[in-house]
Amino acid sequence: MAQAYIVDALRSPTGKRKGGLAHVHAIDLGAHVLKALVERNLIPADEYDDVIFGCVDTIGSQAGDIARTAWLAAGLPLNVPGTTVDRQCGSSQQALHFAAQAVMSGTQDVVAVGGVQTMTQIPISSAMLAGQPLGFADPFSGSRGWQARFGDQPVNQFYAAQRIARHWGFDRGQMEAFALESHRRALAAIEAGHFSREIVPLEGVSTDETPRHSTLEKMAALEPVDPQYPDITAAVSSQTCDASAALLVVSETALKRYGLTPRARIHHLSVRGDDPIWHLTAPIEATRHALRKAGMTVNDIDRVEINEAFASVVMAWQRELDYDPARTNVNGGAIALGHPLGATGAKLMATLLHELERTGGRYGLQTMCEGGGQANVTIIERL
Repeated sequence: MAQAYIVDALRSPTGKRKGGLAHVHAIDLGAHVLKALVERNLIPADEYDDVIFGCVDTIGSQAGDIARTAWLAAGLPLNVPGTTVDRQCGSSQQALHFAAQAVMSGTQDVVAVGGVQTMTQIPISSAMLAGQPLGFADPFSGSRGWQARFGDQPVNQFYAAQRIARHWGFDRGQMEAFALESHRRALAAIEAGHFSREIVPLEGVSTDETPRHSTLEKMAALEPVDPQYPDITAAVSSQTCDASAALLVVSETALKRYGLTPRARIHHLSVRGDDPIWHLTAPIEATRHALRKAGMTVNDIDRVEINEAFASVVMAWQRELDYDPARTNVNGGAIALGHPLGATGAKLMATLLHELERTGGRYGLQTMCEGGGQANVTIIERL
């Protein structure tokens, strides 16, 4: 089978909500990383086959097929098309999968892939977190098929995060300790310059704004997001933020044609579903499935990036997979570094690739929980 290679991976800084990137139009935020991607590599811009971007809540400044509009706003050629993907939190990881599949099928040779989200301008509301699109009623209301299968069980991330914590026996203090370590790792990574190669500064922002010098005492003083879920606070949840990220995925033919040096090979890609009421547990079985398909064990994986939607999600995954926490989200996760929804998949992949290069690791695995009880898994081999 033909192979798909990652030649470059970059991202914007993560702007905190109402922070340094809050005023940047979503199209321009996406254009920023696309322009940098093209400028950093030796492929004529009009020879890109496609642009595939992830984005959630494609309304307002994020509407209108932002993959295409961001490419054009970057001043890049009119002949290159673009398409926008929504697999909820896994949107840009799915965009990477689509790009790799296009290359592996032999139908495309050069694909710009990534994602963008401006959560300051298009906020995720409590309705959205409960599984309801912004501005609309409960999407499950009135569906006889859904009601027949799932009844009135809540499709709610906070409910799921609390349910996971109780099922696996994690108390609030344990989750707060996990969250504090995420911030500690992120701050240490920034201080050591671990993100410097992957970040393309924008609007005077050159580093991630979201990590905090917090304490367990401060976390313990926070009120729950909802009294029904007493262990789930802002401290143990991913941060809303503004960011974009982009990757260059090419074929072996393109490597030779343009004299490119591949940095990683797509070793495996898959996506699986799980119970939508549990909502956030899919990475567990999806990872097991991916390792079986790839003929690997967790011991073969040098680094893991799993999205910290909530502390309980990653803690349950680590327990079930028996994977070393010291090799998981080693530079911090979304609790500290933010979860810009549609951009997170590409953002995590940029960090994973650079971390493998920094440490000399061979295999990296990326996964995340996604709306509807889904999870993508990507395994890359550093070259």
